[in-house]
Amino acid sequence: MEHIAVLTSGGDAPGMNAALRSIVRSAAHYGIRVSGVLNGYLGLLEDNFVDLNTRSVSNIIQLGGTILRSARCEQFYDPAERARAATTLTNQAIDGLVVIGGDGSFRGASRLSIEHEVPVIGIPATIDNDIYGTDLSIGFDTAINVALDFVDRLRDTAASHDRLFLVEVMGRDSGNLALHVGLGGGAEAILLPEQNLQTKEAAQLVIQAKQPGKSSSIVIVAEGAYEGGAIALQESIRQHCGFEVRSSILGHVIRGGSPSTQDRVFASRLGYEAVRKLKAGEYNIMIGTRKGEIVLVPFGIVTANVKDIDWDLLQIAEITSQ
Repeated sequence: MEHIAVLTSGGDAPGMNAALRSIVRSAAHYGIRVSGVLNGYLGLLEDNFVDLNTRSVSNIIQLGGTILRSARCEQFYDPAERARAATTLTNQAIDGLVVIGGDGSFRGASRLSIEHEVPVIGIPATIDNDIYGTDLSIGFDTAINVALDFVDRLRDTAASHDRLFLVEVMGRDSGNLALHVGLGGGAEAILLPEQNLQTKEAAQLVIQAKQPGKSSSIVIVAEGAYEGGAIALQESIRQHCGFEVRSSILGHVIRGGSPSTQDRVFASRLGYEAVRKLKAGEYNIMIGTRKGEIVLVPFGIVTANVKDIDWDLLQIAEITSQ
């Protein structure tokens, strides 16, 4: 293993740059050259590479986003395009590839590895923390803390006006982020995609959140918990129940900002392990963590399964919200 490439794919997550830094410097330690692929899989198709060395990744560990930039690439679903990407890697004399991203990114990585025997290792990075096979993904801890700061601030306003607020956070298919923000922020109710709530059920949970004697009420809504999100739920409650609520939507701001200490350390650990595993000849796997220990999970298992929420945490949130 003399030359590896690294790319970031899908939605950006705080800590991606920390992973990049770790990969480049770990590779340098082992005498391995590193090329960065710009704009994710699109960069593979466009032959868009940049040399990375220990100096080029200086002062990036604290930066959010990704210096390699990221893009969603529908073309990569086409087998012919993946074959073109494999040819590009061969022409660049690249022996292995590290993909930093989420579930969709790993599907592309797995197909590239299987179809063209390209050694690929995945590093989980998504604020949704919805990747099967790992307890954590890069960016999750930072996103929780950014959202919690907002909720804490909003609580002051809610208490001053005796209001109920719906706070929408990202999570189209997974409620992991909303669940942790809701429990950590002491929300009176949490609405998640996994609950499959109908309009009446969702409205009832919101109304129950405004309990007698409480000076403020916060309901955390994952964007996929209700069709149309918090705004649609707010309007439905107003029309059918005559109950006034306010909505605040936390969109892409959750993705931004400096990564937390946990995300920096976690990303550095995974980047280091990715280089070590490629060097040892292991590939077509994701490097994750379970109970604090590094685990290697085949892409096939990662992409064939759906990560569930921790239902015990939801029960705790419901009991402690009273």
